[in-house]
Amino acid sequence: MNLSFFQKKFPFGKTLALLNKPLLVLTFVLIGIGLYSIYSATWMRETHFVRSQCCWLVLSLPLFFFVSFTDYSWVRLGAIPIYGTALFGLLLVLVLGVKVYGARSWLNLGFFHFQPSELAIVGGIMLLALYLTASEDQSPWMRIFVCAAIVGLPCLLILVQPNLGGAIVWLPIFFAMLYASNIPGRYLLTLLLLGISFVPLMVNFGMKPYQRDRITVFLDPSLDPQGAGWNINQSLNAIGSGGLLGKGFKAPNTLNELGYLPSTIVHNDFIFSVMGEQHGFVGGTLLITLLGALILAGLQIAAHTRDPFGRLLAVGITFLFFTHTFMNVGMTIGVTPITGLPLPLISYGGSFLLVAMLGLGLLQSIWIYRKGVY
Repeated sequence: MNLSFFQKKFPFGKTLALLNKPLLVLTFVLIGIGLYSIYSATWMRETHFVRSQCCWLVLSLPLFFFVSFTDYSWVRLGAIPIYGTALFGLLLVLVLGVKVYGARSWLNLGFFHFQPSELAIVGGIMLLALYLTASEDQSPWMRIFVCAAIVGLPCLLILVQPNLGGAIVWLPIFFAMLYASNIPGRYLLTLLLLGISFVPLMVNFGMKPYQRDRITVFLDPSLDPQGAGWNINQSLNAIGSGGLLGKGFKAPNTLNELGYLPSTIVHNDFIFSVMGEQHGFVGGTLLITLLGALILAGLQIAAHTRDPFGRLLAVGITFLFFTHTFMNVGMTIGVTPITGLPLPLISYGGSFLLVAMLGLGLLQSIWIYRKGVY
């Protein structure tokens, strides 16, 4: 394992040329759309969100390029420390965390707030890839049990906050990485059916009342239109009112401008609602297509990687983007319950932007070193 932080065999320009071009282009196009979307959602009330996101971008870009040009084999040594640090952060947030919108999920680090659950998901993906690669000779149930423990511990700490969305995001990643590690499908199907059988128990005894209300209005938004169903109903109205081409940028009297969309979270949780209202079906479809292309680029990198560890790492990172995209867009159009997950590279949020750029940098590193050139 070569731990040199920059590849010395190639000049910088040649190394830059080795980056995955579709992934690189999609990354910067989506970042640009994200800055535009945040401004579109907040220009009539606040402007500091765009400036703050730009500051986070200044921090994220060097991280992205540094990780891209670094041999991803460092993850083998970094997985356990990162995972352990994230667990410590999740424990610390229960004691010293800042409560926002009913959940104690954030640590106040002075000049910014950080969400340990976002670091935990990256550390979890790293540790899952490390274990699954090293345990190919173990029985499928043993591998599943250990992976469930790796995922379950941070999930429990996240649920205590309570942050249901931050826990749900683990599940597709968990199953995708198990499947990519060649665990037979019958084991995964048994595990899935077992998990589904516990859903009623979790809904009745493991959720706060407001979380159960979200499930209820997801099933029928008309049950409480002035209360728990307000956000989803206004999101559907905003997207529906956009029609085919939308009302346009800074159009007067939009539902967002009039305050029908929740102003406190419209720039992150409901950013897709703003885009749908302003740019209609065409704009919303284009945004989903670009995010889908980003996900496909990640899967392509996984498919072309010879190293099993790199392949599993790429699958986990890609499904992190998939889950956030599916859950965020889904909650704005009534396909999934409201969970508060940001839309990758589009929603406002500094700590998640850092995590996203770290993940994209790892995908680029896996692509560069996929043929064992190190």
